[in-house]
Amino acid sequence: MAIEVLSALDKAKTQWYHFTTIVIAGMGFFTDSYDLFCITTVTKLLGRLYYYDPSTGKPGTLPANVSSAVTAVALCGTFAGQLFFGWLGDRMGRKKVYGITLMLMFFSAIASGLSFGHSAKSVIGTLCFFRFWLGFGIGGDYPLSATIMSEYANQKTRGAFIAAVFAMQGFGILAGAAVSLLVSAIFRHAYPSPAFIVDHVASTPPEADYVWRIILMLGAVPAALTYYWRMKMPETARYTALVEGNVSQAAEDMSKVLQVRIDATITSSEAEVQQSRPQPPTYKLFSREFVRRHGLHLLGTTTTWFLLDIAFYSQNLFQKDVFTAVGWLESAKKMSALEEVYRISRAQALIALCSTVPGYWVTVLLIDKLGRFVIQLIGFFFMTVFMFALAVPYHYLKDHHTAFIVLYAFTFFFANFGPNATTFIVPAELFPARLRSTCHGISAAAGKAGAIVGSFGFLYASQSRHSSEIDKGYHTGIGLRNALIVLGFCNSLGLVFSLLVPETKGKSLEELSGEEPL
Repeated sequence: MAIEVLSALDKAKTQWYHFTTIVIAGMGFFTDSYDLFCITTVTKLLGRLYYYDPSTGKPGTLPANVSSAVTAVALCGTFAGQLFFGWLGDRMGRKKVYGITLMLMFFSAIASGLSFGHSAKSVIGTLCFFRFWLGFGIGGDYPLSATIMSEYANQKTRGAFIAAVFAMQGFGILAGAAVSLLVSAIFRHAYPSPAFIVDHVASTPPEADYVWRIILMLGAVPAALTYYWRMKMPETARYTALVEGNVSQAAEDMSKVLQVRIDATITSSEAEVQQSRPQPPTYKLFSREFVRRHGLHLLGTTTTWFLLDIAFYSQNLFQKDVFTAVGWLESAKKMSALEEVYRISRAQALIALCSTVPGYWVTVLLIDKLGRFVIQLIGFFFMTVFMFALAVPYHYLKDHHTAFIVLYAFTFFFANFGPNATTFIVPAELFPARLRSTCHGISAAAGKAGAIVGSFGFLYASQSRHSSEIDKGYHTGIGLRNALIVLGFCNSLGLVFSLLVPETKGKSLEELSGEEPL
């Protein structure tokens, strides 16, 4: 009988409940990306507030180890959360765990803004502590949102639905930049201050300490607004039918939310036929059978996500440093603290609006037409092309800001119309229902491992090769040009490993996972 229930889901027409599910799951991703990326708009401000040293004659900057910690600690939490909640989602069910992640994000976002202490060490220490747990909650949202959407969607538009959930990440990135822009503009108007070169002390008014706290705490708002609706969602029919074995409950749940009448009653003759059918395999994750069936699939989803996120997070988390290096943003000495936040936010909002957000939604429009495999290859190919186009003539482009920014924006567009979306979608389709959330969590955690490598590695590697040009606490690196070349090679490797990932377009989840003969 389970095959009839799941077949009805695959064939169901697109309905209002599909769109409400996209919004409910998508608002989690909106919150995730807001919380992860808004930190990039305020790290310069944290340096001015807590690490100003009058003897240097320069605005305060976060020491290398502190900058790495503030930027990457949430990613470390996300890595752990993806593994833990991915496993828990298969053990307890998607719905039971779904609300926990959201509440963890809500309380941690509030606590991050309330980071306390009398010294820089204590403030940054508590900030990192709470951002780790913020990341832990964010991590759970990845496998749960992807799995829930894939198991609710119909077969025809499943790719577009999952991509639409993930596309909310683009709006979250844009919102983080926009909120930072608005808050810094309000404070800049209320507390006008001179540039650093005019007055070292007055350039950073004490009230600026409220700016970063407000920006971080506002990340709790969408999480709070979404909690009630998440708790109203029923468990997915595929988990109820295939993992819990309760076909009647699955049919009842889906009949309530979808305009499909699913009858779970069967006659005695139908029962005999069902019993005579071969049952789906029940192998475990760490088994030879899993390796035989899905080993290469898991290798493909983990390696491609790992390689993508090295480049994607390096570019996103350190946009401000890239923009400063090529002269698109003025030197910190020529701005006040609030002016610097304002200009960094404006630059990031422009990149998000013109390239990041459009890339996500082009994927939504084309994913079920071109397929996941083709879009991932297109994305990795053009990311490689544009990264090398930035790196090879770097010294020329450094003096031609517009050309550099246009090429830089194209790398974001093809990351999002490409592997940043498909690496999220495919793991939610390939694996059996009882292992789907776990395998998506493993794949996503591999991505965050790449993000951690990128956030730590890019920060140090992109430092100038000349000691006179680097900030205190940093060592000489290979320079921004060579760092971009390394990212280009990471993208080209992603193109190669994409060959391990099969096309999933137009196939049922049960056909892809080997659970079809029920």
